[in-house]
Amino acid sequence: MTVPVLTIDGPSGAGKGTASRAVAKLLNWNYLDSGSIYRSLAIAVLQSNVDLDNVAEICQVANAMALEFECGDELVVRLNGCDITSQLATETTGNAASIIAAYPEVRSVLLQKQKDFQQSPGLVADGRDMGSVVFPDAQFKVYLTASAEERALRRYKQLIEKGIDANLLQITREIEERDRRDSERATAPLIIPQGAHVIDSSTLTIQQVIDVVVDLVR
Repeated sequence: MTVPVLTIDGPSGAGKGTASRAVAKLLNWNYLDSGSIYRSLAIAVLQSNVDLDNVAEICQVANAMALEFECGDELVVRLNGCDITSQLATETTGNAASIIAAYPEVRSVLLQKQKDFQQSPGLVADGRDMGSVVFPDAQFKVYLTASAEERALRRYKQLIEKGIDANLLQITREIEERDRRDSERATAPLIIPQGAHVIDSSTLTIQQVIDVVVDLVR
């Protein structure tokens, strides 16, 4: 029997992470946050003191690393049993991830790593190419989107709540630029996967999004 997979793809700021974790929790399924995969490997590589131009050794580290995702209110990522969540967003991690993500051999290893998350009773996979590249045969596919203006407003509110100064117009421009880059890139561009159920969350609450997705699966 094939283990069911629900893929949730879409642009940054559409609510994928929050919705995916909540759905995984409600269904009691495994969860994959593909966005953390390359950053987690970057941390593992830096911890192992492997040179960032040594592709063979980076692939060895990638093969050996064990990743777990915990779906609380906030995502917790464990690398080989250790909580690395706070290290994921650092500049050092981001720079290293950007370098190693360019190697086709590393991408190939990590593609298999992602596929390995397909375990009983099911998997919720959150990302930008889950339904198009990693799990093209998934039984359930969702493409979660929202207008650039709405996504920028959400990001703006998040930053203001954290006491971080923010400019709404600048955030809107950055989101539009990121959308353009993601949809035009040569490898695994951001597209609506074939057969995906498109949900525009611009005027929906996160709970309404969760309800629609759960209904789709059940």
